Amino acid sequence: MSDNLLKDANLRAALYDGCVNGSPHIKLEVWAASGLERPTFAEAVKQEYKPVDIGHMFGPSWASHWVRATLQIPEEFAGKEVRLIFNPSCEAMVWSEAGEPLQGITGGEGRELHVDYIVTKCAPQASEPQLQVVLYLEVASNGTFGNGDFVIGPPNPDREFRLASADLVVYNHSAWAMFYDLQILEGMAAPLPDTSSVRAWQALATANAMVNAFELGDPDSIAEARAIGAQFFAAKGGEANHQVYAIGNCHIDTAWLWPYDETKRKIARSWSTQMDYMDRYPEYKFAASQAQQFDWLRVLYPSLFERMKEKVKCGQFLPIGATWSEFDANLPSGESLVRQFLLGQRFFEKHFGERSKVFWLPDTFGYSSQLPQIVRLAGAKYFFTQKLSWNNINKFPHTTFRWIGLDGSHILTHMSPAETYVGQVTASELVDSLKKHKDIAYSNESLYLYGNGDGGGGPLEAMLERMRRVEDVDGLPRVKNAHPNEFYEHVEKTAKELVAWKGELYFELHRGTYTSQALTKKYNRQCEFLLRDVEMLSVIAQTVDSRFAYPADELTRMWQQVCLNQFHDVIPGSSIEIVYKDSTAIYEEVVASAVALKQQALSVLVASSTDAPQATGLAVVNTSSWARTEVIAVPGLAQQAGGVQQMSKRSDVALVLATVPGCSVHAVDLSAQAAAVEQVAPVRVIREEDGSVVLQNAFVAARISADGRLTSLLDLQQQRELVPSGAQSNVLELYDDLPIYWDAWDIEIYSQEKVRPVEGASITVVDEGPLVASVAVEAKVGKASSIRQWISLSASSARLDFDCDVDWQENRKCLKVAFTWDIYSDQATYETQFGVVQRPTHRNTSWDMAKFEVCAHKFADLSEYGYGVALLNDCKYGYATLANTMTLTLLRSPKVPDANCDMGQHSFRYAVYPHTGMFNESDVVREAYHFNVALSHLPVDLGATNLAALSSFFALDNAPNVVLDSVKAAEDDSRDVVVRLYETYGGHARATLSTLLNVGAA
Repeated sequence: MSDNLLKDANLRAALYDGCVNGSPHIKLEVWAASGLERPTFAEAVKQEYKPVDIGHMFGPSWASHWVRATLQIPEEFAGKEVRLIFNPSCEAMVWSEAGEPLQGITGGEGRELHVDYIVTKCAPQASEPQLQVVLYLEVASNGTFGNGDFVIGPPNPDREFRLASADLVVYNHSAWAMFYDLQILEGMAAPLPDTSSVRAWQALATANAMVNAFELGDPDSIAEARAIGAQFFAAKGGEANHQVYAIGNCHIDTAWLWPYDETKRKIARSWSTQMDYMDRYPEYKFAASQAQQFDWLRVLYPSLFERMKEKVKCGQFLPIGATWSEFDANLPSGESLVRQFLLGQRFFEKHFGERSKVFWLPDTFGYSSQLPQIVRLAGAKYFFTQKLSWNNINKFPHTTFRWIGLDGSHILTHMSPAETYVGQVTASELVDSLKKHKDIAYSNESLYLYGNGDGGGGPLEAMLERMRRVEDVDGLPRVKNAHPNEFYEHVEKTAKELVAWKGELYFELHRGTYTSQALTKKYNRQCEFLLRDVEMLSVIAQTVDSRFAYPADELTRMWQQVCLNQFHDVIPGSSIEIVYKDSTAIYEEVVASAVALKQQALSVLVASSTDAPQATGLAVVNTSSWARTEVIAVPGLAQQAGGVQQMSKRSDVALVLATVPGCSVHAVDLSAQAAAVEQVAPVRVIREEDGSVVLQNAFVAARISADGRLTSLLDLQQQRELVPSGAQSNVLELYDDLPIYWDAWDIEIYSQEKVRPVEGASITVVDEGPLVASVAVEAKVGKASSIRQWISLSASSARLDFDCDVDWQENRKCLKVAFTWDIYSDQATYETQFGVVQRPTHRNTSWDMAKFEVCAHKFADLSEYGYGVALLNDCKYGYATLANTMTLTLLRSPKVPDANCDMGQHSFRYAVYPHTGMFNESDVVREAYHFNVALSHLPVDLGATNLAALSSFFALDNAPNVVLDSVKAAEDDSRDVVVRLYETYGGHARATLSTLLNVGAA
């Protein structure tokens, strides 16, 4: 069967009974779209086409070419199935002359391709009019995995693809059937001689006998050979054999080594192909996830979408997954996860009549401990993945188990023991489904996903043929085409005492995804909080003024865009550069729209806002549920007696002290600032002889050394020193960052062995109180980078802030900041979605060691009995705590797949917040919210403004561990309001929610 020099004499020579090419049977003409446009069929057919032949080059990278193929079926093909073999060495879509998308093409070389299209299943007889067919082929100048010179490499902008073949062939069904028989026999015999399996020896003997019976050119010999094979396949396995539930899929990454716009075409190519197979293989079932992809198909390919809906009704095309995209499960906020399910389930219910029961996430980089509860609340109860099979230190111990989340919710979870979601339907993969099943004592079933994926494609005809041959054959597990629901429901009914796994499913690989592509992560955090503000303020505005229209449609659209960018190769930072140009444009548009909507809501709430010169006060907006006393920066105001008491020398803005109740729009009288400032102890600057500078307020004294290190942090009220004697904190560290392979994805543990502190910094005093004191730290970082950092302390808080501007120009380096504390604990606490997770601060076991870099959201906390310190951030996610040293990963500089990843200017903030009591006795959660969500403000004329009615629109009493996270209009009735709260420390709570809304029922 080998496709080598012998292919003209072996079985491959019999696969086609006839072949023609060139004139008069095939006439090829081409039109190339200008630039990198992706024109529609309607646009393409209007263009002028020029003759083209084999050897034509399509390019450059990402360009679109349209080929018009006029096919004349020769008389000698009469009565036979005729196929077009069209191999552009890249991807393409076959269109009918009438403009109907028919099927995808996956060209190239070196593996099972999909380059054939059935022109007719029965060519006309000689006495009938000859068949002429006109097809259009939309050629995309990219391979299945984009345009890199190696698989994950940055795109080569000048890549070209050769038109390798354009033939009309007669498909020999008998020869192909023998070919597929031999593939299965070969796979079953492959373990020889390292196995004692009788069936392996029988498979080898059967294949040998079939080859001996075959004679090229003799159709009867193929029938004889197939009869020999049929005797082998007739031997069935017993009912006690392992049962494999097989499901076709193509796992199309919504963006990765190609941009979103190419994904839209990949979806149509892949899914149209699979629907063609459904017509030819009625037993075939195919699953696809991600409501976003279905929506793209609905909008861009409406006829395909309608065809797909018919396949959904007959049970062959299976929408699955429950979410808008296959998201990264580490980085998005809790509310983002809720919206992923809300958007996904509503789409599936609207267009397909039901919600998905299966949460489908085969390829993301770790799974938050909050997911089981959200999955349950979204109406699903099953979970599928396989990614933990990639762990690089410990082998995950379970296959089928109950996964228990933060609150005790559990979902039935299965990880395919074949350890792939792109199975090729081989004997070895099916054997692995049994051999690698770790819970076989409790459940004798497994799911098996097959089909080419990541870049789309899906199962091939060869896979479906092999699937038919392995359904029930002795020597292999039994296999059936099935809906995943069938698998889970059977396990639920029959499995014996499944084991349980409590907490996060930590992925021991791809730890660099917490940091790569910093701007994307920063925009995501900004959008999450901005949309939260828009929703809450719009609910309040709607209540205050019935004429105000809650912007439901626009909010839905913006959440869809944010959820799109949370796809598991976009927000983690593992895509090519063009993807981040697209995602940045999406974020910028969302931010602009959200800011405008927020302003519209505020204009209802603060009707008398005015320009700064006429302002006598500020309307300060607090969307958190806690009262806040903070110093806010207000541009456009001047320092004045009795009024503004300090101008920031860093940015030349006025500093105003504001105390604002929770969930309020509150008036601040600028003329009363002097009196307000007198009520708080001022912050001051103390210069020391060694060049150090001390920033001190009523709560803490922070000593900054002459080279920018934090050498002392003294809690003045507790008289407790937090930096150990001889130690330093705020130590910027530069690591070599050279992963084994997955450049943008990985931080390796050995990188910690080669680290250099950033030296040679200088400091300058900037602000000296009374409201804010600050110093500026400047340093060169690495060979070509620099940082400027403002360390500041306000009069109102014990929190010490670090604002950073970095010019980052490194090559495979990683920048971290380290803080060493006089605190000792075996566990550190990290924020996750709607809660916290504790992780070890030691490396006693390989499981502990594997967590040398972990994900956290707004904070991590190290506490011992009586005291702790939290390390906060505004857009970073990679943390580590070893013994009493906490590090925050700030920037990376990988070169694959984006050669310019994170090069350029960055701004970000982090802070340290000391507190009495252990973490669950502290207000760290509150402080982290405040650090991330600044108080908004509008200049107002206090004499013409009444804000009293907007005080404490929502309030929580007697519940320090309860967070008011979201307030939004209900999806189907904007006069109903959804209020989402969560308990943050891991215990019970009883809270009283007060509101000025006119509540009829709750």
